[in-house]
Amino acid sequence: MAKITASVYTSHVPAIGAAIDLGKTHEPYWQPLFAGYEPGKKWFKDNKPDVIFLVYNDHATAFSLEMIPTFAIGTAAEYQPADEGWGPRPVPKVQGHPELAAHIAQSVIQQDFDLTIVNKMDVDHGLTVPLSLVCGTPDKDKFEWPCPVIPFAVNVVQYPVPSGRRCFELGKAIRKAIESYDEPLNVQIWGTGGMSHQLQGPRAGLINKAWDNAFLDEMIASPETLANKPHIDYVREAGSEGIELVMWLIARGAMADTAGGKAPKVAHRFYHVPASNTAVGHLILENQ
Repeated sequence: MAKITASVYTSHVPAIGAAIDLGKTHEPYWQPLFAGYEPGKKWFKDNKPDVIFLVYNDHATAFSLEMIPTFAIGTAAEYQPADEGWGPRPVPKVQGHPELAAHIAQSVIQQDFDLTIVNKMDVDHGLTVPLSLVCGTPDKDKFEWPCPVIPFAVNVVQYPVPSGRRCFELGKAIRKAIESYDEPLNVQIWGTGGMSHQLQGPRAGLINKAWDNAFLDEMIASPETLANKPHIDYVREAGSEGIELVMWLIARGAMADTAGGKAPKVAHRFYHVPASNTAVGHLILENQ
């Protein structure tokens, strides 16, 4: 049967993608951030999965105000990088895993979670920046990501947004779905977005280092506490866009300890500010 071996968490700041694409990673401003991802890149190289289930949010690219699914699973064979207004990122198209994605959709919907099934969409920086940060830049002679990816889009842009508890319980349902897939696949689940930031209004540029690091502590040791945290706490303490952190709870809910297994091992933890106007967090947890 398939199994989840690890969860990976990272911010998906669009300016990070631009820094990679424009060759600015060694500039003094960016070098400390990218140095913090080197251990994660090495870990991924040594622990490459068969499939990545990647939780992210679309930024009005695949979905507009005309149609906003709360949870959407990509079941296509491939996904093109989106043009977000300045051309698509120069990264490979994303290969999907339709069979596992369809199985997860079937199982999760039968566990009473409503998902939108998406058979065609482009993927924006919310998905491609995490891949670039953790997988590295693909070789030009082998221009592809290391493994298939199942995109899982969560609405944290237009209110109402899902609660942390809803996301945490959804992660548990995704774990059950993956573990019931009749093929011995090594699956990683990634939660992306955040950390503290606000892009508009009087608090634009807000960074809350203490709150961010307390969130990382609880992600590791007390995810149930985070699951009960009301959404207004994210907005008040982490900024209007800090609500993206509820997506990390989907990945955390899928880990073995939430179903009575052992506590996960921390393989890497990193936190940095600033990156554009956002705090950046990165965490890797391994199932034991």
